[in-house]
Amino acid sequence: MVIIKTEQEIEKMRVACKITAGALDEISKYIKPGISTETLDKIAKKYIIDKGAKPTFLRYGGFPNSICASIDDVVVHGIPSANDILQEGQIIGIDVGAKYQGYTGDAARTFAVGQIDKEKQKLIDVTKECFFEAIKDLKEGSYLGDIGYAVEHHAAKFGYQAVRDMGGHGVGKDLHEDPYIPMYGSGGTGIKLKANMTLAIEPMINMGKYKLKMNGWDCRTADGLPSAHYENTVLIKKDGVEILTKTADLEANNLE
Repeated sequence: MVIIKTEQEIEKMRVACKITAGALDEISKYIKPGISTETLDKIAKKYIIDKGAKPTFLRYGGFPNSICASIDDVVVHGIPSANDILQEGQIIGIDVGAKYQGYTGDAARTFAVGQIDKEKQKLIDVTKECFFEAIKDLKEGSYLGDIGYAVEHHAAKFGYQAVRDMGGHGVGKDLHEDPYIPMYGSGGTGIKLKANMTLAIEPMINMGKYKLKMNGWDCRTADGLPSAHYENTVLIKKDGVEILTKTADLEANNLE
C-alpha cells in the first residue's frame, strides 16, 4: 500500500533526511587511501546518534552496520570491515539512513578514492545524471515507469546498464515501503504518482552488463566491472519534486 504523508510526517522526514545527508557529507571528508570501511561506519554512526537520530540500517533485516560500503564491483550492501582498506583508484558507494522520531531518510553517493581513471569518473558522473534525468519532469500525475525509463535510457547512451534485480522504493516510517521502483522500464506505465509521496530514487548503474551475482549480503556485478550508486529521498509535489536528502554540493548549487 502506497502511503501518502501528512505535513507533520513530512516535517519529521525533512529532519531525518537532513541528518542522512549530513552523514554523507561527514563521511566524504574521510574517504582516502588507507582508511578502513569500518572506520567510515563508526564515523557515520557517531554523527547520526549525535544528531539525535538512529542509524536506520543497523540491524535492519540482520544487517550488522550503520552504512553500506560498496567498493568497485560491489553494487550495494557492502559490509564495513576493518580488513577493507581503501586503495588509490577505487570507487566506493556509501549508502546510509537515519531515523528521527520514527521516520527515516535514505541516500547514497559514490566517491572516488584518491585519483581514479577517467572511465570510473564517467561512471560516477553518469549515475548522478541518471538520478536528475529521472526527476527532471517528475510531479503529481507522472507515472512510476517514467523514473526507470529515464534512468535506463540515459545510462544506455554511455554503454552502461541499469541494475534490474534491485531498485528504489517508498520510504517513511519503514525504510522500504511501497511502491517498488525499477530503474528500468517503459514510460507511461505503472501507478500515477501523488503529491506527498516520499520516494527513494536510486540509480545503480553498471559499467558493463546489468546482471549480478549475489551471495547473502554480497552483491556484485556478474562481469566484475565497476558499479556506481546515487540515491536521494524525494518528496513528490504538485509541480515537481523536493530533494529531501540534500548534501552540501546540492545545497551549494541550490538544486531542488
